[in-house]
Amino acid sequence: MKVRVRFSKKGSMKFIGHLDVMRYFQKLLRRAEIGVAFTEGFNPHMIMSFASPLGIGLTSDAEYMDIELLSPISSEEAIKRMNQAGTEELKVTGFVQIPEGKADKAMTLVAAADYTVRFRAGHEPAVDWKNSLADYFGREAIPVMKKTKRSEKEVDIRPMIYEWLFQDETVFLKLASGSVSNLKPELVMDTYLKSLGIEPDPFAYEINRCEIYADLGKENCRKLVSLYELGREILSA
Repeated sequence: MKVRVRFSKKGSMKFIGHLDVMRYFQKLLRRAEIGVAFTEGFNPHMIMSFASPLGIGLTSDAEYMDIELLSPISSEEAIKRMNQAGTEELKVTGFVQIPEGKADKAMTLVAAADYTVRFRAGHEPAVDWKNSLADYFGREAIPVMKKTKRSEKEVDIRPMIYEWLFQDETVFLKLASGSVSNLKPELVMDTYLKSLGIEPDPFAYEINRCEIYADLGKENCRKLVSLYELGREILSA
C-alpha cells in the first residue's frame, strides 16, 4: 500500500535541510512502529520520496512524503503515533492512501505551489513598495536573468506567476513549481524590488509554503489540485 504523508514545518525546524528531514522521518517511522517497506539489495533503505524539498529558512503548512507500507494502518492511528513520537515543529497533518502507479509519485506530479511572503521586522524597504505591486504583476512580461549550470539566460517569469494577492502586509503567490517550470518566491520579490531601484536583502523575507499542487488539466487548460486531494483517507487497518 502506498501512502502520502502531509506535514508542516515550523519554528526552528525551518533551519533543518532536506537530508536531515529525511533522516528524521526514517527514525520517526521506526519509533511510531509503522511498518515501511525497504528496497532490496546490499544496502536496503526505506522506500520514501518527497514532493519538493523545501529551502532552508522557509516554513511550510503542507509538505509531502510518499512511503510504501508493509501492513495497513488507519490514517487516524498513523497520525497519532507519528505526532506522539515526533516534535511539534514538524507535525504530521495528513495520511492518505494513493494509487500504485509510478506516475502518481508526489515528486512527479508537482506543478505549482502557494507561498506567502512578508518582510521581517526591521528589513522593510525604506520607500513605499506596496503601491506598485499591481503594476508589476500586471505586466505582460517580467524578464530576469536566471543562472544555469553553464551560463546565464534571460527568462520571462510572468507566465510562471499564476496568481497574486496583497493583504495584511503579506504577498500571496501561486507559482509554477516542479521539473518543467520552477519559480522561487524570492526571485519574484527580488525582481520587483530591483524594478523600484531597491537592492534586495537576502534575509529580508519570511516565506511560508502553504500548499503544493498537481495539474490535472489538459494542454492550455490548467486544473490545479492539491497533492493531498489525490489520496483517500484510510478508515481502518
